[in-house]
This record gives sequence, C-alpha cells and structure tokens, in this order.
Amino acid sequence: MKIPFSPPDITEQEINAVAETLRSGWITTGPKTKEFEKQIAAYCHTSKAVCLNSATACLEGVLRILGVGEGDEVIVPAYTYTATASVVCHVGAKPVMVDTIKDGFEMDYDKMADAITEKTKVIIPVDLAGIICDYDRIFDIVNNNSTFFRPKNKIQETFGRVIVLADAAHAFGAMRNGKKCGEIADFTSFSFHAVKNLTTAEGGALTWRSFDGIDNEALYKEFMLYSLHGQNKDALAKNQLGAWEYDIVYPAYKCNMTDIMASVGLVQLERYPQILSRRKAIIEKYNKAFNSLDVTVLNHYSDKHSSSGHLYLVRLNGRDENYRNNIIVKMAEKDIACNVHYKPLPMMTAYKQIGYDIAEFPNAFNQYRNEITLPLHTCLTDEMVDYVIDSFVNLLE
Repeated sequence: MKIPFSPPDITEQEINAVAETLRSGWITTGPKTKEFEKQIAAYCHTSKAVCLNSATACLEGVLRILGVGEGDEVIVPAYTYTATASVVCHVGAKPVMVDTIKDGFEMDYDKMADAITEKTKVIIPVDLAGIICDYDRIFDIVNNNSTFFRPKNKIQETFGRVIVLADAAHAFGAMRNGKKCGEIADFTSFSFHAVKNLTTAEGGALTWRSFDGIDNEALYKEFMLYSLHGQNKDALAKNQLGAWEYDIVYPAYKCNMTDIMASVGLVQLERYPQILSRRKAIIEKYNKAFNSLDVTVLNHYSDKHSSSGHLYLVRLNGRDENYRNNIIVKMAEKDIACNVHYKPLPMMTAYKQIGYDIAEFPNAFNQYRNEITLPLHTCLTDEMVDYVIDSFVNLLE
C-alpha cells in the first residue's frame, strides 16, 4: 500500500469545470475568478476577497499597499515556511523573528510585544496546521503599544497601530470563538496550493476586515492594480465594446488568478464541508490510536475553536533529530510519506546570511528537533489510515 503525503483531491467535477472553462474561450481572469472572490468573501464573512496566483502574492500585496518598505520592521515567527518572511525582504523591510512559546508552535507573545519598536509596521502570525492563533492577545498587544507606532502614509494613519496580517495559508475554514478565519485579523492570506485542503493548483486569496476610513471597493481596486501591472482595466473590462483603452497607474506586478484556477476552486468550495468533515474524522482516529504513545499532538478541536485540519503534527517526546529522521525513513520503507513542519527559518542559509542564529531560538529548535508530520488528506481511505496508524505505532512501541 502506497501512501503519498498530500496529493490533491480532484474529482470529475473539477475536471468537468475546467473543461467547461476551456471551451468558454475565457481562461484568464474573468467571470469565474470574480465569482470565486464573491463566494470566498461570503464564506469568510467579509465584504471583499481578492484572488491572486499565490498566498505569497497576497502577503506581499498587503505590505506594498500599506507602504511597508526600507527602514521598516515586520515581526514574524521563527517557526514557519519562508514565504512568511521572504515577502518582508521583497519590499525592502527587515523581518524580525520571534521564538515560539515553550512547547508550542505559536509565537511567544511576550517576546512579540518586546520586539515592537517605532519601526514596526506589521506583525505576521501564522495559523500553523490550520489552528487559528490567539488574535485576542495579539490585538491587545498592538493596541497597548500604539504609542510606538509611527505611520508613514494615510492608510497606516487610519489604523493608528501595528497592523496584523495573518498568514493563514493552512487555515481556510478554521474558526475561533465563533468567527471564521478571514474575518479575525486585519488582513488574512490563504493558500490554494496543490497540497492545501482547498486547491486551485496554485493560487491564493486575501480577505480583510472593514475599517472606518477605508473604502473596501477602493482597496479592492488597489489590489487589482497591484496584480495586473498597474493597469486600470482588467481583460474582462477591456473586452467590452469599444473599451480597449487603458492606463498604467504605476509599474506594478503580474500575479492574477485565472478562470481555469477559479473553476477548480469553485467546485472545491462546494465540496469543502465534506472535505473538512473527513479531515476531522481522520484526526480523531489518529488521536485515539496515539493516546497511549509518548507523543504530543496538536489540539485541533475544542468548544472554542475548530481547525481546518490541514496538518497532523506529532512531537516524539524526549527524542532528537536523528531518531525522528530514522522514523521518517522507516515509514518511507513502508511506502508511507511523512514530512517535517517546519525547519525553523534561522536554520536556513538565506536567513543565516542576514544574521539569524538558531541558538537564539531554543524553543523553535526544540519543537523542530522531534516533530514528524503524518499524512492527512481526503484521498486516504479508512484502510490507508489504519495502515499509517499500525506502522507508526509499531515503530514507536
């Protein structure tokens, strides 16, 4: 039995939707993308949503539209994928990394508070594995530190404090205290990459809360300009009779979503309640099976929160990297693909070269050194789940 780590869950419905789009003659940004945006906004309980070609483009777009750049600082966790921090480098700002809490994957919020300076413009928390961070705590911190905030432009002045931009690449569909991911942070970036719960092959979406003094429609148009070379008409608008003429407002970027991608996403969104339900069932089966093992797993569900169930992270208590890596090899020998989420950024060459040292992030390293991620996806049959469980339990007993 061969168990891949995270294959896309594509059915004939998605295939037929793509074929229909291809036959329509409209394959770039058009009616399907606009409909997908509307449905995402409705799903997340927000006024607007923007669909782009990646979550990375969404994160960077927020930073650029907020005016974050040279001389600014953006606080990010040390325990995350590079996209969280690389976008800060792209705009010329400095990523300021914060260690995790002891024995946890979220940032240490006390250390996060200490990291805020007059240069801090944005904090990017990460909703790792599909579990929403403690945004009540985060907003308390940024509000209590508002006297430090030095706005550089009008939109920053409107906030009057450090802005909270959620990297929710894993968390589409998650909830906390009765609110959907997407309506909690100031801005929220989702990923629809091939390995995500809901996929468009590549792709991402951005949502934001409504704020006094900010016109949602105007902000939406800013993101459209950012994603289409700064062109004031998209292809759909230019296709109207006699409407060929356009202007380039500023030399921007090219990161729009296509209707081919959106047609996949629309079907996935229709199927999403069942996808979330199946992921929850697998997680609960894993939890029950591993209850007697000397491991620590994430709490994906409680009366106050519901995860998107994106990743099943397991910490092998008291073990080290060598032991963990050996378990991954032995699982691979049984044709079960496992992974690690994540190798902390200060261990990566790119971030070591700009001065980061993992020795300064002991909690993040401790989380990484014995973490193993088991397969969790909706292509798993009950028989496959049982095989993963039996194989893992036998290796650890």
